[in-house]
Amino acid sequence: MSTVNSDSVAQDQLRAFIERIERLEEEKQTIADDIKEVYAEAKGNGFDTKVLRQIVRIRKQDQNERMEQEALLELYMSALGMAAAPPESA
Repeated sequence: MSTVNSDSVAQDQLRAFIERIERLEEEKQTIADDIKEVYAEAKGNGFDTKVLRQIVRIRKQDQNERMEQEALLELYMSALGMAAAPPESA
């Protein structure tokens, strides 16, 4: 009889996990829709959404990671002859 009870408990736990995941997936979609609306609003106000997305991605990074990526970007651009000219002295 304990096997039946443990099976029932396992089924209840499984159902509870699935239902929690489903609720979280719904919340995730709602949040994604909200973010999409904010980008649309920003675009309507003249902001470039590609740049906004890039800034959001950069701000998520650790400062050291960001500095390393920026240094690599500069190195690669320099190797391809794409480096920006240094600012002229006044």
